Amino acid sequence: MSGPLSGVKVLDLSSVVSGPLAAMHLADQGAEVIKVEPPGGDINRRSRQKISANGEFSALFVSTNHGKRSIALDLKKPEAMEVLGELIKRSDVLIQNFRPGTMERLGIGPEDVKKINPRLIYVSINGVGTSGPYVKKRIYDPMIQALSGLADIQSDQKTQRPQMIRTILADKTTSIFTAQAITAALYAREKSGKGQHVQLSLLGTMLSFLWPEAMMQYTVVGREKTAAATNAGPDLVFETTDGYMTVGTITDAEWQGFCDAVERPDLKTDERFSTAERRSLNSATRIDAMAAILKGQARDLWLERLDKADVPCAPVLRRSEIVDNAQVLAMKLIEGLEQPEVGAVRQPKPAAEFDGTPSAIQGPAPGIGEHTDVILAELGFDAARIARLKEAGAAKAPA
Repeated sequence: MSGPLSGVKVLDLSSVVSGPLAAMHLADQGAEVIKVEPPGGDINRRSRQKISANGEFSALFVSTNHGKRSIALDLKKPEAMEVLGELIKRSDVLIQNFRPGTMERLGIGPEDVKKINPRLIYVSINGVGTSGPYVKKRIYDPMIQALSGLADIQSDQKTQRPQMIRTILADKTTSIFTAQAITAALYAREKSGKGQHVQLSLLGTMLSFLWPEAMMQYTVVGREKTAAATNAGPDLVFETTDGYMTVGTITDAEWQGFCDAVERPDLKTDERFSTAERRSLNSATRIDAMAAILKGQARDLWLERLDKADVPCAPVLRRSEIVDNAQVLAMKLIEGLEQPEVGAVRQPKPAAEFDGTPSAIQGPAPGIGEHTDVILAELGFDAARIARLKEAGAAKAPA
């Protein structure tokens, strides 16, 4: 494997999205990731529309687990726990997102594992943390959107009804924070020689993610009521005669460039929009004026004029347009690979590019227990012992 994390061994005991996607980011950067899943497989294999005849793959599973190997273990059986112990001894990182207390009840909590491998980076992801009134609640992404203020930020401008983002933003954002935290912990271990327990909650992650601009109103203590609400103005999607576009006019030069491009010199001298602060305070009026102007001509005409004026702008693409978009194609941002049992699939290229240690998609997503026999053999188990594990139901491999 290539990549900056080549040689790092990751044990992925997580399921659904936040943990698996974090582990996949590490795999793209060269880490060897072993996915430990129950004999029936990660629930995410079947939680969305299936894309394989054998029922083992959903598109969401493929896009959160490519580049990994899979071992299927029933952790309720002591024989499987022995196998897991051997894997822990040989790993650098363990990722789990069970509800708080579950790993401790299994005997593989952070303190238990520290005795097995004191250099291990033990990563726990949960919904809202390990204490507080909500700690026992079952949590999914919509609950975090509700609790973090994200649904409020998206409130309908006319009715003020909170709205959800139609993607699992909290889970996916947490995966990125998790991958970053793991690399930081690995770097700390290089200096100390010791592992540590790293904890993340989806709620804490989303507050960190949203705070810089979405919570500006609550940054200065005692001035909450005087600050402008982040959802006070319309959004920046503008309708044209033949499609939608977006425009950004943050600086004075960009605002003046917009006014020139749309041939509205009167707006350049309008005192309500003369500075960035005034444009922000009068954002609803300004954006309504922009919308009325842009609605009168075709999108490409506006994009051409705004580009000439060096004003940030872009077409609003439908998802069906993205794979063939000229910029996406020029950067080769989407790659193709063969997924067994499925066929040709598309995956985004790893976002971070390293010129000395290239990141890359390391392979397709694994089938349930696809690598069970190989991994057990690597641990030193002979064929007879592997057979006994499977006969006892402690491990599973494809027939």
